[in-house]
Amino acid sequence: MSSGLKSINYALLFFGCALFHLAGTWNLPLIDRDEPRFAEASREMIQRADYVVPYFNNQLRLDKPPLAYWAQVASYRLFGESDFSARFPSVIAAALTALVILAWGSRIGAAKVGWWAAIIFTLSLQTFLHAKAAVADMWLVLFMTIAHWAGYEFLTGACRVPARPAVAPYQPMRSWWIFYFALALGFLAKGPIAWTPLLTVGATIIFARDLQLARCFKFLGGILLMLAVVALWGIPALIQTHGEFFAVGIGRHVIGRSFATMEGHGANSFWMYLLLLPFYFVTIFISFFPWSMKLPWLAKALWRKRKAGIDDRSYNENKIDSYFLAGVAIIFIIFTLVKTKLPHYTLPAFPLLALLLARHWQGAAPSQAPLRRLESSRSLFKNIAITTACVWIAIALVVPPLVARLFPAYQLFHESRASLQPNMQFASVDFEEPSLVWYFRSRVNGFLTAMNSRRAAEFMEKPGARFVVLPASMVTTVFGNHPETWKMFSTRGFNIAKGKRVDLTLVLKLE
Repeated sequence: MSSGLKSINYALLFFGCALFHLAGTWNLPLIDRDEPRFAEASREMIQRADYVVPYFNNQLRLDKPPLAYWAQVASYRLFGESDFSARFPSVIAAALTALVILAWGSRIGAAKVGWWAAIIFTLSLQTFLHAKAAVADMWLVLFMTIAHWAGYEFLTGACRVPARPAVAPYQPMRSWWIFYFALALGFLAKGPIAWTPLLTVGATIIFARDLQLARCFKFLGGILLMLAVVALWGIPALIQTHGEFFAVGIGRHVIGRSFATMEGHGANSFWMYLLLLPFYFVTIFISFFPWSMKLPWLAKALWRKRKAGIDDRSYNENKIDSYFLAGVAIIFIIFTLVKTKLPHYTLPAFPLLALLLARHWQGAAPSQAPLRRLESSRSLFKNIAITTACVWIAIALVVPPLVARLFPAYQLFHESRASLQPNMQFASVDFEEPSLVWYFRSRVNGFLTAMNSRRAAEFMEKPGARFVVLPASMVTTVFGNHPETWKMFSTRGFNIAKGKRVDLTLVLKLE
């Protein structure tokens, strides 16, 4: 295939994926709690002109490294601050991941394998959801996929090709540099989980029982390079926070998340922990839908292939399969052992699963299967892909406008924004979701203060323009004799973070 045609294919895939993922990003309010936290922290980066340490609601936000915030800052510069611009970077990361899958798949098989793998990844349910989310996950997936590919290329390139004079080693060594830079950028997206491709490469070398591979990979030099890249941000961040970024970001959100549940995601008791060990092996059938219906078939195909006789070709193909399986297994094992559990944690394994499935479902040569069966299989694939794409697009365009009225902070903001003033102070009682901060700080310069009902009355009596958000049932008790000049805005909605309905009232006092 000519380079010009390849470029056209890559451009078509990128813009096609971007348009697909963009659908619905502009009319669905940010979902509590993670999306508003990321979006607001990026806004406060701009307001503080501090791009090293993120803040949310004027408090240090040390949960995640800064790469996702930097991407959102760039998006805000282009499009302004909005729900759409907060989600736009994830769209780009998902489209870039599809490009990487296409390129990798085309290297290990026919170009169609790369296309099919990219389509499988793009149309998976968890990808569909997180490519539209204002969080860091798609950036993690992108850089882990790049690292996995670069690691594979180096293992099968520089570590297998005899040294040549002059500039011949340059091309394989490029994969080595890409591998460790991708690991560093993955860490800057979401922390140490991005380093799991190191384990994939290590497992491949151990099972190959080839010490030459280990020496060739130069782990020590590469890890030092990776840490040096991370340190360009990490050292200033540690200095500014007096080490707190490490204590909270690594101590609490990595180590703590591994040994205890966070925000109710997982099981506190030992027996419930044991019961949830198969969690990801069950949820994969939802997260990887609709392609999960082929996973049992894939497992049988891989088993039969290993049991069959091995010639030079099948030996090389088994090595490719083993690399993919090692990457998938390591991700699933790590998150299976971690106590905090959420269905999307295994999303970085999806590119590897997509490539593995595409190779075996669609990549068989006519000599390996009857032509009629191959045509039937490919027809089934196309039908599933077209149907799934249509369903996802319909959901993305139809559902957000219907459910937007159920988002209480979003509704309160749109009802009251004509009365909001930049100098206002604002507070809340029994409703402290980050969406309040994200929406109201687009018009108000102050920060949200959480308080009880007694303090709310005192807060509103102070001089200056201000407002408080509280449950509607408290209004008559707390503000029974409020001045007639005060304004009231009420809404009913659903608190997604806590899974319950809420009736809220915003009580506003102008100067």
